Amino acid sequence: MTDTLLIYIKAFVVGGLLCAVGQLLIDKTRLTPARILSLYVVAGVVLGGLGLYGPLVEWAGAGASVPLTGFGNVLAKGVKAAVQEEGFLGIFTGGFTAAAAGIGAAVFLGLAVAVVFKSKDKSG
Repeated sequence: MTDTLLIYIKAFVVGGLLCAVGQLLIDKTRLTPARILSLYVVAGVVLGGLGLYGPLVEWAGAGASVPLTGFGNVLAKGVKAAVQEEGFLGIFTGGFTAAAAGIGAAVFLGLAVAVVFKSKDKSG
């Protein structure tokens, strides 16, 4: 098996497991999807802050870095780096600095889609 194929398989398995856990939480609990998404971000922050999520990202690549847990991990890494550089103030600025590119892209692409496509009322 080639290394490239193995990378894809690892990403697919880890990303699929994260999605499967989310689906199980939707099906088996009374948690709303919004709460589950928030839980994933917080889990990524906690695991990233403890240094446990980084090795998973190194092993699984996009399968661990693309889901919302990966976003939480980016926030935790950003806060860690900013605290080391700026001290206490880094707690408030680090997460924004680390996630700025992803957030900026989401806002820009959301605006672009809104301009290109016409919205429709759900009731009609």
